[in-house]
Amino acid sequence: MILWFIFALMTAAAIFAVVWPLGRVPRAAGGGSDLLVYKDQLQEIGRDRTAGLIGEAEAEAARLEVSRRLLSAANAQSPTTSAAIALPNLRRRRAAAIAVLVILPFGPPSLYIALGSPNVPGESAFTRVNTPQGGESITNLVSQVETHLARAPNDGAGWEVVAPVYMRLGRFDDAVVARKKSLTLNGETATREADLGEAETAAANGVVTVDAKVTFERALAHDPHEAKARYFLGLAAEQEGKSEEAAAIWRALLAEAPAGAPWAGFVQAALARTTGAPAAAPGPTLNDLANMSNVSDDQRGDVIRGMVARLADRLHNDGADVEGWLRLVRAYVVLGDRDKARNAADDAKRALGDRPDDIKRIDDLVKGLGLEG
Repeated sequence: MILWFIFALMTAAAIFAVVWPLGRVPRAAGGGSDLLVYKDQLQEIGRDRTAGLIGEAEAEAARLEVSRRLLSAANAQSPTTSAAIALPNLRRRRAAAIAVLVILPFGPPSLYIALGSPNVPGESAFTRVNTPQGGESITNLVSQVETHLARAPNDGAGWEVVAPVYMRLGRFDDAVVARKKSLTLNGETATREADLGEAETAAANGVVTVDAKVTFERALAHDPHEAKARYFLGLAAEQEGKSEEAAAIWRALLAEAPAGAPWAGFVQAALARTTGAPAAAPGPTLNDLANMSNVSDDQRGDVIRGMVARLADRLHNDGADVEGWLRLVRAYVVLGDRDKARNAADDAKRALGDRPDDIKRIDDLVKGLGLEG
């Protein structure tokens, strides 16, 4: 408000500085002192002629010249003549003053409204993340957003926008952090809870963890019809070897699907797995499935196996993660590779040799999946 008041004062000062000289009435031209001089000259010519200093012809010529100048000075001093000269000038000055009063305050805004975009809001850095222009890379744009969020960590809109970008870049751990920040700052909704669960699943190499399952259940508490949460809870049941439960969840989801639902294909493919069709990924995210929709079945299988291989490599380097071992065993079962599932269970028990409670969990899973013998 103060800034606009200052701008108004500056505009008023500029108008006053331009209009004041234009509005002043010009003074009448001088001439009184010239008349006295010329009258004295005529008297002086008479005295010189009387004294015989000049001849009659010279005196007459001098009188004529001085008289001519006297008449010119008298005409210049006439009020009628001055008004006749000053009136057109005054009209032009007033017209110029009125033009300044109209153009200066209203001209620039009118020009901006005609040529600019006053109703279009400025584009934030978060919007530009998804629409990079020129040669600027998406990584550089994300870095700019991260710099902004480091300075303004309570910017809920920023975390909301950057989270899906992290997902597309494969930065799943960062996506989990961003989703949690968005939930805290923007409020809990079914969509935000489901998005967090998806990020947690992606960070676990496509396997629905216990934490992710709880997150999806919170999403359904907000909205029992939240499609993403229902899909992943069905996936969790499948990964736990509960194929019938998974199929029931997905059938119900498809029965309620609106016409043209973009996720219906994912659910149909998942349902086909549980009814005897070739197995697919142990827990790809909806985003992964969308990105793989245009690739061949062989390519899709390679991607899936790559996800499981990365999980296996991590567990062989750090065998203390019992949840990771449980996910790996389930993943091999979903892929239809039961021998690898048994081997993974044996590797897990060796890595967890001094933790009997965790070994018992592995044994219970083996029994539940029918991997004994």
